[in-house]
Amino acid sequence: MIFMLCGTSDARELALTLERQGVLLLASVVTQSAADRLGAASFKTRVGRLDKDSMIALLQEGNYRAVVDGSHPFALEAHTNAIAAAAALGLPYLRYERRSLSYANHPRLIVTSSYEEAARQAKELQGSIMLTTGGKTLEIFAEQLLGDPNIRMIVRLLPCLENMEKCVALGIEQRNIIALQGPFSRELNEALYRQYGIQVMITKESGAEGSVDEKLYAALEMGLYVILITRPVAQFSEVYDSFDDIIAALDKLGR
Repeated sequence: MIFMLCGTSDARELALTLERQGVLLLASVVTQSAADRLGAASFKTRVGRLDKDSMIALLQEGNYRAVVDGSHPFALEAHTNAIAAAAALGLPYLRYERRSLSYANHPRLIVTSSYEEAARQAKELQGSIMLTTGGKTLEIFAEQLLGDPNIRMIVRLLPCLENMEKCVALGIEQRNIIALQGPFSRELNEALYRQYGIQVMITKESGAEGSVDEKLYAALEMGLYVILITRPVAQFSEVYDSFDDIIAALDKLGR
């Protein structure tokens, strides 16, 4: 049995691929919506966040032979907990991560290494600013951008209750909230930029499957500034970036 953290669309596809290969697994997702997107998979799923101790307890309950970490590239806490739990029980830890992308230099592309730096850059640019970085770090941008008469902060995020409650608590007006479930086509990205008069778009470098290309290149071609937050540096002993490599690594461990 494999324990797998499924935090991205391509990680969920990897889980389905492993199922077709005859690999028994338990898929761990954060939300019920993510569990529903696994469709008619025959493998078991669990919903909710796990800290290190609860992950260790869960792994001790089953006959697991490896931990496959397919959580989001920005989910540092999930990586840390999975590595620690696997080490505590002497289980192999396999990190699956979509390839990082390289972006050509562009005069309107600003690359930053943190949310805080991105917020400071946006404050200097001013204008109508769209955040596409999710709800978890909204307060960082709200502190810098809300209340500035020269800035309109638009947030585009998943339409879940937690996100909406956070927007209300931070004082983000309803007219400035775009609650939509992706993926988003290039045409829809362009339409939203026009509808809200966006001048600056902030996004994360999530990789090829994160739809970052569509919104990034659409924004640049429309003359917007784009602030791109690069992935945090995480220490993995080895990273697999293809399904075949993960399958081969699991085969070495034995079925």
